[in-house]
Amino acid sequence: MVERRAFRSKFAFVLLALLFLAAAVFLARDVWLTALGEALIHDDGAGKAEIAVVLAGDNWGYRLTKAAELAKQGYVPRVLVSGPAGFYDVNEADAAIHFAIGKGYPAEWFIPLYHTARSTREEAVTVLDALKQRNIHSFLLVTSNYHSARARRIFLNAERQRGGGPELRVVASGDRDFSPANWWRNREGQKIGFMEWTKTLTSLFGI
Repeated sequence: MVERRAFRSKFAFVLLALLFLAAAVFLARDVWLTALGEALIHDDGAGKAEIAVVLAGDNWGYRLTKAAELAKQGYVPRVLVSGPAGFYDVNEADAAIHFAIGKGYPAEWFIPLYHTARSTREEAVTVLDALKQRNIHSFLLVTSNYHSARARRIFLNAERQRGGGPELRVVASGDRDFSPANWWRNREGQKIGFMEWTKTLTSLFGI
């Protein structure tokens, strides 16, 4: 009887502790969810380089606009626009450059890079090959904020595997749906956060 009461007492204590822990996690959700969002971001800021590279995958033009502004401000003379196959037989690079020209940026700033890469890892190889062909020694890697930390790791790893590469500086652009301060408050932000963390964790296992 005494043992049963002691067991019930311990069980109640553990249950109460778990409830307090769950409440603390819930009440502090803005803090740790923001930290999760910020952990996806790496931004070196603008700096002088020989060229800017815009990675594919942004359907809203934030990446390209960021790179165009870097050119406008004199950080780079040209922008290399990554272009995998797009929708309705329109290459993404062509669509992106058309978008930039429509915004008033000079067409001569942009260089399309057509390829068939289906992942950031494959895209990194294609981009680094193109930079080597152009004898580029420094570049600004422009991509969405949520994609920036993972993209940086992938490019640096690709350069190590090649025995070196051009100096890399990551510039993170904004995004329509993802902000580290509130990404969990909208469905698209939740999807981006979930997918990017899934890709980040699986990449640790070479997937």
